[in-house]
Amino acid sequence: MDVLSHGRACAILSPYYTVFFARDIQGQLRAIGPIFKEAGYIDGDLAGLRGRELGEAVAEGMINFNEDLGFPTTLREAGVTEEHLRRMLEAARDPQLKMKLMNMPTPLDPDRGDIDRYMRGVLEAAFTGDFGSIETMER
Repeated sequence: MDVLSHGRACAILSPYYTVFFARDIQGQLRAIGPIFKEAGYIDGDLAGLRGRELGEAVAEGMINFNEDLGFPTTLREAGVTEEHLRRMLEAARDPQLKMKLMNMPTPLDPDRGDIDRYMRGVLEAAFTGDFGSIETMER
């Protein structure tokens, strides 16, 4: 992308993908959540949370951490445009990426339309800051 380095883009996108992958990364969320809580970036109790609720709580902690650093928390805030989002989705459909997408914590299959159905929502959430755009897969 011509606006952000790969690392900076990952830092902004990570909270939103955390919500999307939450069901499949519960162990990792239980490990990192208390660190954000102890540092003051998560207010609520994590003990009773699981699934998407836990993912959102940890993602909020990640966003609060980024804010504390003065780092952008949305793609829009970082200067990304809707045209960039379109190009990101187009790039994700590249057949050479299929194996990487299929090996994510929640596999995405471009041939089934997963890029438009799921990744679009994650990117829209990362653009606006609204987790409500993120649709999670049912098993």
